[in-house]
Order: sequence, then structure tokens, then C-alpha cells
Amino acid sequence: MSDREERREYRRKRRIRNQIISYSVMLVVLVGVGIGCFAGIRAASAGIQERQSAKEEARQAAIEASMAAESAQAESAVAALLEMDAQESAAETETYSREDALMEMVEESVNSMTLEQKVAGLFFVTPEQITGVSQAVQAGEGTKEALLKYPVGGLIYFKQNIQSEEQIKEMLANTVSYSTFPIFLGVDEEGGKVARVADALNLENVGPMADIGSTNDSQAAYTANETIGKYLASYGFNVDFAPVADVLTNSENAVIGDRAFSSDAETAAQMVASAVEGLQSTGVSACIKHFPGHGDTACDSHTGAAQTDRTRAEMDAAEFLPFKSGIEAGTEMIMVGHISAPKLTNGEKVPASLSEEIITGILRSELGYDGIVITDAMNMAAITDYYQADVAAITALKAGADMVLMPENFEVAYEGVLKAVQDGTISEERVNDSLKRIYKVKLKNKVQ
Repeated sequence: MSDREERREYRRKRRIRNQIISYSVMLVVLVGVGIGCFAGIRAASAGIQERQSAKEEARQAAIEASMAAESAQAESAVAALLEMDAQESAAETETYSREDALMEMVEESVNSMTLEQKVAGLFFVTPEQITGVSQAVQAGEGTKEALLKYPVGGLIYFKQNIQSEEQIKEMLANTVSYSTFPIFLGVDEEGGKVARVADALNLENVGPMADIGSTNDSQAAYTANETIGKYLASYGFNVDFAPVADVLTNSENAVIGDRAFSSDAETAAQMVASAVEGLQSTGVSACIKHFPGHGDTACDSHTGAAQTDRTRAEMDAAEFLPFKSGIEAGTEMIMVGHISAPKLTNGEKVPASLSEEIITGILRSELGYDGIVITDAMNMAAITDYYQADVAAITALKAGADMVLMPENFEVAYEGVLKAVQDGTISEERVNDSLKRIYKVKLKNKVQ
């Protein structure tokens, strides 16, 4: 039986159950009223025959009035129950109808794709990586041809791609029009020192998240990220690789520094949840980062291997809290970092972005996250010093990632993954699962 049929059967049984309850209550009430009427009439008749007193008549009237009131109250309660059930059933039907409609659209989209298109949809790259130009500042015929050949799942933009408001709006709009499938258009816009758009267009910077975290005002986190989301959406972006969900457990960590909300896990958790809600209220998907937590590392994964020696108990009590709160707030993406965490992986020093224990075991199974998982940029030295582009991409997908961000060599990575699916190293079903998560976000606003 399909999920939709199971839900329909559940709703049918629920209505039958409530109807049985309602009719049972009505039957009990009617029996009670009948018995009461019979007893009252007998009492009244005996009183009239014995004394014909006005006092007994008044008592009978009171009894009948009381029974009538109880009957009316019972009928009202039954009617209220039936109305409540009807409203609840209608709400459930509407919710399930939306979910069913969305999943039907998702299924149709994924099923309509060729294998080559499916594999391309797992990559999130720069416009330069698919067009071959050194600096992309417009989307013309080159972009159109590139997206036809490689219909990637997303494009990420940096300061070098942004020259003016009109230019970036036109570039993104053209990109959308050229893409065969819905496409993510992303940027790193955290506030503070990581603000590609604000810096390029001289917009007011909302400031580092550490300053907001120090106020303990979660509404300030919501407002700052709502502000970011509004201007990103106005230009055409629909994904922001923010907020940072790391807890700054190592004060010497210059990589994260004031990008994190706090060194206190509870404070960071509250701020991250509010930031996610504020950003996504504008229609821009949040991508919290860098799971399992980059706040303890001393090294920069951009330039080499980075490691945390925190235990599972320590990470449960600190690093994981902001990610849990971000998941509860509905974050649509989580970025997995290239940090190795040997105490989470039985001593192995594999980057988290390539670790099945961390992505599928902890993030998916234990924390219950079923949204989009994307790797950190795969052109960082923590990956490129140890793995070829195709091997890294294949390993990340096998570990449970849905999207591969900025491989060192896109074409090599793409061809490697395509071959891996063709020879069964990665199943097409596994690819479809990732695409369904991706398209559930891409198409969510298409359902009314």
C-alpha cells in the first residue's frame, strides 16, 4: 500500500471512529432521557393521584426542564465533536493534498530526467566551472549552452561575479531562463567579514554574528538574517550558505572567529534557530554550516587538513546543539565540513564530508535530518591534497551527501560520478533519493 493510500485509510478509519463515538454518546443520552422521562411521569402521576398538589406539578416541571437542558447540552456536545472532526479532517486533507501534490511534482521532475541530467543535478558549482570563462559577469549564449550540456543543480556566486544591482539581477534572471530545470542560485552572505553581495554593492552590512550573539537577543538574529534574505531575494538568489552554526569552543580559532554566534552552545542554538527562520521567511533557503562543528579546530580546511578531538559526549553537549535547533527550525540545507573527527569515526581521520558514519549515521539517523546535505567546497586543500576530484565526489555521495559543492575539476567529478552510477558503484535509486530531497525544496512554492 502506498503512503497516500495509507493516509487515506487512516483518515477513513478516523472518521468512522469519531462517528461511532458520536452516535454512542447520542444513544446513551437518549436512553438516559427516556428513563428519566418515564420515572418523572410515574412520579408526577402518583403525586397527582395522591395529593393533586401544585408542589408536585412544580417539581415535575423542574425535572422535565432539567432533562431538556441536559439533552440539549448533550446534543450540542455531539454536534461540536462532529464539527471539530469535520474541521480536522478538512485540515488533514488539505495538508496531505499539498504534500501529495508536491511529491507528485517531485516524482514527475525526477522521472523526466536522463541519467546524465540527474548526475549533473547533484553538483553546485561556480558559473566559471561550467562555462570555462575566467570571470563570469553575465549570462549569455555561453551560459545557455553550458546549462544545456550540464544542467547542474546550483550555481554559487562570489564578489567577482557582482558588479551592480542591475547586472546581477539580469545575470541571475537569464540563468534561470536558460536552465532546463529549476536551479539553485547561491551565495555566502553571513554578515560581517563574509558578505559577498553587501561588499560588492556597498550595502549596509548587518555585522558579524558574534556581535548579535553577545546581546542574547534572538530577535536581533532573526531581523539581521531577514534583512539579508530580503536583499538576496530581490536580486534573484534563493540559497544562502548561512548562518554559521559552529560553537566557538576554541577561542584561538581564527577561521570561524566572529562568524559564530557564541562560545556558549545554548546561546548559539537559540540564535541559529532564529537566524534560519528569519532568512527563510524571505523565501531564501538557509544552509547551516559546518557540521559536525568547526569551532574547535585550529587549522583551516581551505589550506590543509583540519581536525577536532572532541568526544561524542562533548559534541552532544555543545557542537550538535545549534544544528539540532536549526533542524527544528526547518533549515533546508546543512553543509558538512571537511573536518575530521576521529572520536566520532572509530579513529579514522576521514573528512566529515566523506564520512558515512557522520553524514548517514549521526546527521541523518541520529539527529533525524532529512533535508538537503551538501559538502563544503571540494576545491579546498583538505580534500584536494588527498583525493582526486572524481573520487572525492563519489565518496561524498556514497557517504550520504546530496550535493557536491565546487569540485576541484567539475568535468572530472561529473564524469566520475556518471560512470559510478552506470557501473553500479552508486545506485540510480540513491541518486533519485537525493534529487527528491533537492526538488522538494526547489518546487515547494509551486504548490498552492
